[in-house]
Amino acid sequence: MTKYNPVTEKILAELKSIVGEKNVIVDEKKLADYSHDEVNDPHYFYSPEVVVVPENAEQIALVVKLANRELVPLVPRGAGTGLSCGAVPIYGGIVLTTDKLNKILKVDADSMFIEVEAGVRTSDVQNAAKDLGLYYPGDPCSGDSCYIGGNVATNAGGNKAVRYGTTRHQVYSMEVVTPTGEITTLGGRLAKCSTGYALEQLVIGSEGTLGIITKVTLKLIPIPPSVMDLLAVFPNVDSAIACVSKVIKAGVKPTCVEFMANNAVKCVERFLKESVPHSEDGNYLIIQVEADSDEELENKAAIIDELCSANNATEVLMADPDKIWKVRKSIAEAQRHECLVQSNEDVVVPLDHLPFAMKTIVEICEKYNAVTRIVSHAGDGNIHACIMQGNIADEEWNEKLAKMHQEIYAVVYPLGGRLSGEHGIGFKKKKLMEKYTDPVELTMMRSVKKALDPNMILNPGKLFDVE
Repeated sequence: MTKYNPVTEKILAELKSIVGEKNVIVDEKKLADYSHDEVNDPHYFYSPEVVVVPENAEQIALVVKLANRELVPLVPRGAGTGLSCGAVPIYGGIVLTTDKLNKILKVDADSMFIEVEAGVRTSDVQNAAKDLGLYYPGDPCSGDSCYIGGNVATNAGGNKAVRYGTTRHQVYSMEVVTPTGEITTLGGRLAKCSTGYALEQLVIGSEGTLGIITKVTLKLIPIPPSVMDLLAVFPNVDSAIACVSKVIKAGVKPTCVEFMANNAVKCVERFLKESVPHSEDGNYLIIQVEADSDEELENKAAIIDELCSANNATEVLMADPDKIWKVRKSIAEAQRHECLVQSNEDVVVPLDHLPFAMKTIVEICEKYNAVTRIVSHAGDGNIHACIMQGNIADEEWNEKLAKMHQEIYAVVYPLGGRLSGEHGIGFKKKKLMEKYTDPVELTMMRSVKKALDPNMILNPGKLFDVE
């Protein structure tokens, strides 16, 4: 394992000369803000020795070269909205935040692309596109706060992935500072390319271990002329989940198919202090459809209504989009409000195994007296299970949580599933990644890391151990 050096006064002085004294943070109280992401378990908190706030790629490249020369670990950080401890500096060292890389550089309405720096919020990308009559379909639930660079680094998914894919499907190209401090552009604004390795796709989803993303060129599309949000309410989980594949196969091409179990609906209702439809016993499917005309939209809605009704839906409503998406996107805050001791899982399975996987996860958690809140990007098989402490004693929580993890993944992997659909591995799931990943696949990943980051200074200790 690499032995890293501490950040000395000499290194601090050089960092100040690179980014400016005001952009170097050493105050202990301020450093504490960078010791964690959205995971609130102090077990995963690690404070950096210094935080730097560069203003451009050139400054970042110099910081990376300094970290290599002095063998100091360097952790890239966006908005800190991650859920896998991917931006936690477990070896101390330097945290490099992209807060000041926050410019929208170009929006081209004719060629339908947007060029932005990595620290631009996802919602600002969406709004900039909308102002010109265009649409950025990347839509993670944390879109109001997360940065686009973090979306790319984690291959963020979100509500619209069932139709438009994840973040990697929205990226034309990116500017990257390599782990050794070179600046390069990967990918291109092209419809196709068979010119060597698709290195931009390698960096996307690598969680800051293979490069620091500084600039991204993203695809835009025309705003859909007609959009409708439907809320289908079901009396039980089985009937709701069984309907998902029928909607997907019906040819209506839904934009979103989101599931909320009744206990998750109730959790949000308590948090918002607002009544929601059928909260007493309803399990939700939130289905969004788009069309080129109102007539086509009505036809799609009629098909969905018929499918849901035939599958025992209590009611199918045309939903107020602001209200229903507020309910869906408030779930993370609602769960934290309900219980601070929790673990958020985001397993993904093939769509045909979704009902079995969801039911089994709940049964496993109930066996250990944990409380579970289930929501799902059901259209792409991504299950978000919030496991809460429930009646488990404090001294037994970590042991029982580890057992629940082992049992859940022992079910998920034989189904063809994976640890994470969109949150990533980070530090939190590293041991599980090493246990459940095919050894040949893991060896290939380690080889890539060694080749691109020979000194192992860039976000070390994430995804997997190399040495």
